[in-house]
Amino acid sequence: MHTFFLAPTGFGVGLTSVSLGLVGALERTGLKVGFFKPIAQPRPGDHGAERSSELIARTHGLESPRPLPIAEVERMLGDGQLDELLERIVNLYQQAAQDKDVVVVEGLVPTRHVSYAARINFHLAKSLDAEVILVSAPEDEALDELADRLDIQAQLFGGPQDPKLLGVIINKVRAAEGVETFATRLRELSPLLRNDHFRLLGCVPWQAELNAPRVRDVADLLGARVINAGDYAQRRMHKIVLCARAVANTVPLLKPGVLVVTPGDRDDIILAACLAAMNGVPLAGLLLCSDFPPDARIMELCRGALQSGLPVLSVSTGSYDTAINLNRLSKEIPVDDRERAERVADCIAGYLDYGWLRARCGEPREPRLSPPAFRYQLVKRAQAAAKRIVLPEGCEPRTVQAAAICQARGIARCVLLAKPEEVQAVARALGLELPPGLEILDPDLIRERYVAPMVELRKNKGLNAPMAAAQLEDNVVLGTMMLALDEVDGLVSGAVHTTANTIRPALQLIKTAPGYSLVSSVFFMLLPDQVVVYGDCAVNPDPSAVELAEIAIQSAESARAFGIEPRVAMLSYSTGDSGSGADVEKVREATRLARSARPDLLIDGPLQYDAAAIASVGRQKAPDSPVAGHATVFIFPDLNTGNTTYKAVQRSANCVSVGPMLQGLRKPVNDLSRGARVDDIVYTIALTAIQAATRA
Repeated sequence: MHTFFLAPTGFGVGLTSVSLGLVGALERTGLKVGFFKPIAQPRPGDHGAERSSELIARTHGLESPRPLPIAEVERMLGDGQLDELLERIVNLYQQAAQDKDVVVVEGLVPTRHVSYAARINFHLAKSLDAEVILVSAPEDEALDELADRLDIQAQLFGGPQDPKLLGVIINKVRAAEGVETFATRLRELSPLLRNDHFRLLGCVPWQAELNAPRVRDVADLLGARVINAGDYAQRRMHKIVLCARAVANTVPLLKPGVLVVTPGDRDDIILAACLAAMNGVPLAGLLLCSDFPPDARIMELCRGALQSGLPVLSVSTGSYDTAINLNRLSKEIPVDDRERAERVADCIAGYLDYGWLRARCGEPREPRLSPPAFRYQLVKRAQAAAKRIVLPEGCEPRTVQAAAICQARGIARCVLLAKPEEVQAVARALGLELPPGLEILDPDLIRERYVAPMVELRKNKGLNAPMAAAQLEDNVVLGTMMLALDEVDGLVSGAVHTTANTIRPALQLIKTAPGYSLVSSVFFMLLPDQVVVYGDCAVNPDPSAVELAEIAIQSAESARAFGIEPRVAMLSYSTGDSGSGADVEKVREATRLARSARPDLLIDGPLQYDAAAIASVGRQKAPDSPVAGHATVFIFPDLNTGNTTYKAVQRSANCVSVGPMLQGLRKPVNDLSRGARVDDIVYTIALTAIQAATRA
């Protein structure tokens, strides 16, 4: 599925109008289109539903999720909750995208009060893995100044070389020479538009009639008193004429669509306007100002004009202030003006290169899973799985908080192994209210019943009852026994225990999954643009070629289970045949073994990290590789390299890593970093629940 993100380059570019047009253009090609406005930006006088979403709903019949209020967004940004904000937006986006071929997302408009719009639009586009289309409009500027402005805006989204930056739609072009000549001149002046990766996707001329409000809208916005409604819900104001001249000089100005503004005591102008209306001139209406009520005798004389549908309004402001207020009227399309919205949509759609856009949507494209989308997916899939997860470190403060969050949000049914009074004491200290249904099991009260089953599981190893009882004093062993007996679906530990403490009982009691001979780990690295998989960065110090091949296959399966299409890069300090030595040969042999075992997977190596991750480097160093430059699964040759790299990327790029997630076991057991944050534990619990669901 494709996503187009409309990013305005400034205020007043007609963003909502372009959204209407783009949705219409894409619908013309037979695509199933969705629309999403992540953050509401109410204009003065707006009440009720968000304008863009409501217009799209009324014009195209597309229902979209309710946008987040901008006040709430600003509060979250002020509290440093950008990640949480993006997760909520991804949640809403998934609703808009359901069963759609393409989704049009409308960004924030930069205003005096929303100076941060460009930064948020950048994060939104990245989080939604969207292709960006800039929306601009010429101001009172030369063409070379417009070209410079476009170049600056393009840089905010990665520049013209970024494949996600598609091009620009220029709206409201007031060019005497016509839009085609304007477009040609702009291409000549703009280096950006001479770039093969950046296109002029539409050049829309200014059409005053598309900005004509209904007379009813004028009345509402001015707070006018309606003397005669007439056709005020249908007639549109195309031009304003402030009449301070003699009647003879006013007559030539009485044209269709004109709103005649005159003081209420100018009987001569009122009569002239009504006579024109009776003669069939469809004036927009008559607006009486200066708080002078019209003479009743004159209005009686004008009865025929009023009955023909001429709207007559009255305001208390003087001529000058009334004219100023009229010029300040919002040009936005009212949500209930379906006629205007449809005309705007049809007009703009006709000027867009929707054939190219349709072809773009039809091209095979594998969406990259963005970090907020990945986190959202974790939570939704875990909620659907409804698994029971045991937490042996039951009174550790971060674990208690994470369990409370998971229980409250339905991510998992958590079981804390700890004395209830200790958990309650931790909750009180944290100011935390434990949610209903959160299980707390006192290990001292349940430990005895696991002695006999454990002896049975380990009888070939000479385990007896006293030895089992002693080992069960360790809550990790106790939790692992609960998992072995299918009383829980998964286990998460490691906040205060080492990796060895977590894995050893699992290897002894759970064993490896069929077809696997070792346990390894992966980290899900939430890079700014996408989520990739690193393995093995936590378990195996120096795997052999056979073990490395198995780690690659395990990691590919883990990636696929979490929505990441696996393209596996076997990493080394050498790419292809350019180097030699024992370390490179190990990776080369591991690649051969992995390909032989799983010919259905895209696996290549040895590859250097840059050749695996960066398309331009991949094309240069490994031009025939199906993986180089596009890897999603990175397999490190040893623990030293993997652990160092994941921590370097995590800290230097300031990205979140989720894991380590253990793989290769019959049932899910996952280890935490001892420096894990509460959110890390929450997502690890979610990972574990999903693993349990995929193995059920």
